[in-house]
Amino acid sequence: MSTTIRRDSTAPPLTGIALYSRFYLAGAICCSVTHGSLTPVDVIKTRIQLEPTIYNKGMVGTFRQIVKAEGSGALWTGFGPTFLGYFLQGGFKFGGYEFWKKTLIDFVGRENAIQNRTAIYLIGAGIAEFFADVALCPLEATRIRLVSQPTFARGLTTGFSRILREEGFIHGFYSGFGPIIFKQIPYTMAKFVAFEHSTEVILGHLGDPAKLSPSTMTGVNLTAGLCAGVAAALVSQPADTLLSKINKTSGTGSASSRLLGLARELGFRGLFLGLGARVIQVAALTSLQFGIYGGLKQAFGATNGVEIHKIKNPQTYT
Repeated sequence: MSTTIRRDSTAPPLTGIALYSRFYLAGAICCSVTHGSLTPVDVIKTRIQLEPTIYNKGMVGTFRQIVKAEGSGALWTGFGPTFLGYFLQGGFKFGGYEFWKKTLIDFVGRENAIQNRTAIYLIGAGIAEFFADVALCPLEATRIRLVSQPTFARGLTTGFSRILREEGFIHGFYSGFGPIIFKQIPYTMAKFVAFEHSTEVILGHLGDPAKLSPSTMTGVNLTAGLCAGVAAALVSQPADTLLSKINKTSGTGSASSRLLGLARELGFRGLFLGLGARVIQVAALTSLQFGIYGGLKQAFGATNGVEIHKIKNPQTYT
């Protein structure tokens, strides 16, 4: 097994804004579509986290409770802010990861990057996710308020406007920024590291990826994405629970004091409420995200990204 850097070369090379705007759009589409389509699962998970004494019969039982009490439409509560929020977040996450990974590789040099690729993945993912969370936070706060308080507003526009009017921009939309960072940055770091290493392992068995069919590479992306989703869900579950709790009501006091109080109140077991539903949700959407993202990059001609894997038979790579 040799070590090399891979550059996809199936299309004329793109650079600068032309390249990274395509990465951004591919990431935006894959995240908005997957998160939006899984809105019912997220509603069930959020209800279990916020009202465990009421919704205590697992995913199927909670599904039945919600439909019986509120109708099937309740399962799509928060679709608007979910779709828009993850469109913005996905673009910054995937596009930003591609940008920062290449920037870090150029900064440390290719050979050092190859030998320290895990650190490259972690740092690149962490920086990208920070900016993605700045974009996501107001819409995530709106989504959680709509799910946790069904009578709060009719949808994205009215819910967003009410929070802004009654609580202000910073307190209303960014009181959960701490737990979003605490949740999303480890989540994204685990997600990309697990994906990159899973891809490397799979390709190590399959051989030269340049000789694999597009359908096989889609299967690689889906499988590696499934592994990435499970790892990301486990790492970020406590912060996800705290994020749901802190956004349920406006509350008083600083965000840090509220988070500490909630953590003490919930305890270790309480921080992992809804884990089963979330593992299913995150594993499914992450697998689909990487599958869609890879396909869209190919369709957009954005195939000249930089990879630093250890692969077999690397002679076709430069």
